[in-house]
Amino acid sequence: QVHLVESGGGLVQAGGSLRLSCAASTSTSGINEMGWYRQAPGEQRALVARITSGGTRNYADSVKGRFTISRDNAKNTVYLQMNNLKPEDTAVYYCNGVRTWDILWGQGTRVTVSS
Repeated sequence: QVHLVESGGGLVQAGGSLRLSCAASTSTSGINEMGWYRQAPGEQRALVARITSGGTRNYADSVKGRFTISRDNAKNTVYLQMNNLKPEDTAVYYCNGVRTWDILWGQGTRVTVSS
């Protein structure tokens, strides 16, 4: 069974940067798409960014130009580089992997941006 484990969250001041990592327990070659979602208190989980196995990237409008998603298949890891962080980026960030037959989720990592 494949597990996704996120890391890299923490507390940062507005304007700062963080890099989140999502490591899969086995090869990601069977995962067609990987992404990052976030959920703020009282809100629904929402897409932040995703990347397909072919390298196509999509971003939420609110993070375009500030966040970058990348994928290292050799390390079975997906990254989310977050720059110029804003207080409204505060949320729990979840890694997601889409396979043909199911969807995988990590346990989440908390990001807090202070003003």
